[in-house]
Amino acid sequence: MNILHPQGPIGAAERTILIDSVAIMLAIVVPTILAILWFAFWYRSSNRRARYAPEWAYSGRVELVVWAIPALTIILLGGVAWIGSHQLDPARPIDGTGPPLKIQVISLDWKWLFIYPDQRVASVNTLTVPVGRPLQFELTSASVMNAFFIPQLGSMIYTMNGMVTRLQLRADNEGRYQGLSAHFSGDGFPDMMFDVRSVSGTAFQDWAVAAGRTNDVLDAETYADLARQSTARPGKIYRLDDPGLFEAVATQRIPPGPGPSLLAKGDAEVSPRSR
Repeated sequence: MNILHPQGPIGAAERTILIDSVAIMLAIVVPTILAILWFAFWYRSSNRRARYAPEWAYSGRVELVVWAIPALTIILLGGVAWIGSHQLDPARPIDGTGPPLKIQVISLDWKWLFIYPDQRVASVNTLTVPVGRPLQFELTSASVMNAFFIPQLGSMIYTMNGMVTRLQLRADNEGRYQGLSAHFSGDGFPDMMFDVRSVSGTAFQDWAVAAGRTNDVLDAETYADLARQSTARPGKIYRLDDPGLFEAVATQRIPPGPGPSLLAKGDAEVSPRSR
């Protein structure tokens, strides 16, 4: 999960913003540290040249320096943040090879469900994507608020029950990456990770065809079992029985999961490890 080793254009742009911001802030940090060391050295007790000025109260040049540098730093940081936040709008389409791939994401307690509506397949805690192709994510939560984040691809975004957030990403290199939940959501939060597999376009098509032949079907009964509070190992693949499942969850036609808020009432399991 090395954010300084991005594998897509969004992650690379966010790394640039991070480095630029640190460099701008060093304009204050470095001179301040050097000034502390210089003052300690110059005003040491053995230095007879240091002039003691107890009546000194104001210097226009000093005021100009101590106010101008922080003001310029804030202006530069604000400019970087303003421009970057608009250029990296999560819903803004990005270029890529081939048509965009639509992926619907549901954050459960405490696992991730990925639905590929066009391929009519779904997976739990494993996200398989074709390299170079734009990825159009639609995200919601089956329970409490959560946060979807693939550090090497960039752009953390929240998932909330009753609404849909959108995110555009792209993986530029084949490989395996790590995704995670970046928002505390209860006892199983530490294990709420997922694997990201970036493969060639041909390999993705082969994976989708093979996944569509599985005997496991994602229907209302299967989803109800997944929605129970538990952790799950990655690799479980389903055939999608109902292409409207994501919409039903997002519009709350399927009632929200219990969530950690009901633990005190005894309506939900306090630990996924107890199952």
